[in-house]
Parts: sequence; structure tokens; C-alpha cells
Amino acid sequence: MHFRISHFLRARRFLAVFRPIPCVSRKLRYFPPDTLVEITTRTLQSRFLLQPTRHFASTVVGILAKAQERAPIRIHALGGLSSHLHILATVNDAEQLAKFMEYANGNIAREALRLVKHRGWSGKLWERRYAAIPISDEESAQVQRLRYLISHGAKENLVTSPRQWPGLQCIDALIDGTPLEGIWRDRSAEYEADRSGDNIVDLRAFVVEHSLALQPLPCWRHLPTEEYRRRIAEMVHDIEVETARRIFLTGKVPRGPEAIRRQDPLEQAVKPRKSPAPFCHAISKEARAQLREAYRLFAEAYRQASMQFRAGDRNARFPKGCFPPALPFVRDDARPRRPSSRDGPSFAPG
Repeated sequence: MHFRISHFLRARRFLAVFRPIPCVSRKLRYFPPDTLVEITTRTLQSRFLLQPTRHFASTVVGILAKAQERAPIRIHALGGLSSHLHILATVNDAEQLAKFMEYANGNIAREALRLVKHRGWSGKLWERRYAAIPISDEESAQVQRLRYLISHGAKENLVTSPRQWPGLQCIDALIDGTPLEGIWRDRSAEYEADRSGDNIVDLRAFVVEHSLALQPLPCWRHLPTEEYRRRIAEMVHDIEVETARRIFLTGKVPRGPEAIRRQDPLEQAVKPRKSPAPFCHAISKEARAQLREAYRLFAEAYRQASMQFRAGDRNARFPKGCFPPALPFVRDDARPRRPSSRDGPSFAPG
């Protein structure tokens, strides 16, 4: 068989189309001061590992309250389903968010895996690191994300009202103004007591109650308390009416709270959504362009400083609010220094 040049060129063009795409690094974590973000963490393979029970919801609230003591972010709402967790919060910078989520996700994973260990599950809980999407200062954008969060359970046609979701939800706290009550179990103290041979009579001695107070949404911070609660109640009512209309038109009856509690935690969602996460949540093109431009300037300054630093320039100045490579978080414009052994253990964000 004669090999022709045209065959070689044709094969070359074919390989050029289907050659592997080079890997792209993660998006840089950057949040200006007082940025409203939507935080999402998903379970591995979209399994129902976050059990929809009041006890586990109370455990999650207690963990979030403990994490807030270490990194005081301002939480406005929280919720989710058995396969993912949502938090709407205002953060000061990327380091504060990293500290909060490192503690929260780590402890939630340990408590959730304890509940499914007897079923033979030996894998991890979370699929990947949390995703934090900034939200613009527009009132419509912030209200839209709040409505999206509190509509969980009803918009998936699992319950007729988001208030009926048997797992983690904050609707009653938003409308009534009562703090979310949770429990924190001191596993370290319990382990030390068991290790020292102490006779543990009541495990409740290692349980501490915590409350988590929700802060008003930034765009509605100026509203009186009663007006704020009225708007939340009206939003929940609209979600219930919309759900009832959808049930009437489709004829699909929701599963209900009892069926949700009986679901297998190792079961997967039939059609898990895998759409790419948006860069930001904004309504107008101007607000979206403003957020993109701020990030572009930050990323450009970061990459220039990183190139200088890797080339040997120890006076390279990294932009404020970033995690330099192998260096502490930059809180001001001073050049970062190398960690010293005299500094002791330092926090390494995940």
C-alpha cells in the first residue's frame, strides 16, 4: 500500500481537532470587602448523604454556629436538599470564607459519614471544594437568589411548601425572627474521656446547644423588622401558589416529607444537574461587567506578581485579598514574606 502525503496531512488535521485540551487552573478566590456570596457544596455523585431529618439539621446548625465563632461571616439564609448545601452570606474577604468553610465542611462531613457508615459507605462526602459565586448589589439580584434558596424542596416537586422540607431550612426563622437552634457534640472531649477510662454515663454531657442568628439581606437591611418578615412571608406564599399551580397542570403529586425521610442515603439523583456555574449573579449587563472588570484587574495583578516572585523577585507585591503561592494571605499591599519556623502552625486554606 502506498502512503500518500495527503493521507498524512488528513490524519494530522484530525489529531489537531481531537488533541487533549491543556488543563486550566482554578479560578482565583477574590472577594472585595462586604461581598454577598452564594455558597454551594455538593455531595459525591449527587448521593442523598445529607439526611433530611431534624436531628441532622440541628447538627449542621450547631457546626455552622461553631464555624461562625472562628470566622464571623454574616449568614442571611441557608438550606438545600439531601445532595447539596446552600448558604447565602456576606464575607469580608476570601480568607474569612476559607476558614469558615474549612471548619464547617470538615465537621459536617464527619457527622454525615457517621450516619451512613453502617450502610457500607466508605467514601468521602463532598464532591469537590465549595463554590462561592458573588452577587451584585442590585436588589433584584439578591432577592432572586434568596427566593431560589428558600424554594428548595418545592421547586423540585418534593413537597407542596418549602416549609414542609424535613431537613435543613430557615424559613420559620426568617419569618418569626427566632434564631436557629443547633447542637454541637464535642467529639474530642468524648474521645479523651473514653481514652482515659472514664465511665461515660450520659453522652449528653458532651453536647452543647448553639443558636445561629440570621442577618437581614443587604438590600433590605434598611427595612423595619416587621416589613422584612412580611416580605419573606409573601415570598414563601408566592412559592406555594406557584407549586400548587404546577401540580394542577402536570398532575405530578409531590413525594411528601415522610417518603423523603425514608429515602436511601446512598441513592443518586436520577438526573443531577451538571451545568457550569456562572461567574456571578447579576441582573443588568452593567453590574455583571463591573464584577468582571474588578476580577480581571485583580487576576492580572496577581499573575504579574506571581511571575515576578517565581523568577526570584522577593519584593513582588501581590494584590490585596489574595492567596499567594506558598505564602500567607495578603491583607494589605505590603510584600508577602516567607513563613518562619518561629511563626508556629499556620492556617492552610483548602
